[in-house]
Amino acid sequence: MELAYYSDYAVRLVNSEDPARGKDSLTSVEAVRDLFGVSQDAGRRATDADVTRFRSVRARLRAVFEAADQGDEGLAVNLLNSLLLEFPVSPQISGHDFRDDDGRPLWHMHLADHPSNATAGYAAIAAMGLAFHLTEYGVDRLGLCEAAPCRNAYLDTSTNRSRRYCSDRCATRANVAAYRARKRLEADRSAKTGRTADTAQRASANGER
Repeated sequence: MELAYYSDYAVRLVNSEDPARGKDSLTSVEAVRDLFGVSQDAGRRATDADVTRFRSVRARLRAVFEAADQGDEGLAVNLLNSLLLEFPVSPQISGHDFRDDDGRPLWHMHLADHPSNATAGYAAIAAMGLAFHLTEYGVDRLGLCEAAPCRNAYLDTSTNRSRRYCSDRCATRANVAAYRARKRLEADRSAKTGRTADTAQRASANGER
């Protein structure tokens, strides 16, 4: 499994909360377990205590995205480094589930489950994945959705670094809002131009008298 895959762990956790709308889906141990996705064995270790711990890690990961979104590379790196120090990873070479045409293992790097608790394991994976993405593609590839009020995190994998929204839905919503704003501006300008023309016409008519 490539390390880039693990960066999605950070995005999933950060996006479990919608601060602008006051929504938070991370309210139970079941919600914590769902964040692990296919890593069910690691998720089963989660307890009620992990809900609070996960929320704390989530706030710190969001701070990394916020710093990157504001162009503060140094802060983003420092915040991520503090997570890496607190939640170290245990890398392993693995060949499970992946075989070549001859049936031999396709060796790849894998991050082993953390032995202490579910939060430590998830945080280590999320931080390492995000660090890999940052160092491989750049800090500016960590973004927050520009479609207000959404502030979901996303990882920009576009070829021209052009991504600005977390989803196609938000991109469409933002484009529609921008289109309507342009139409309102055009209508206001047209109305103003019409009023100016009327005023000039009346002034000219009064002058002729």
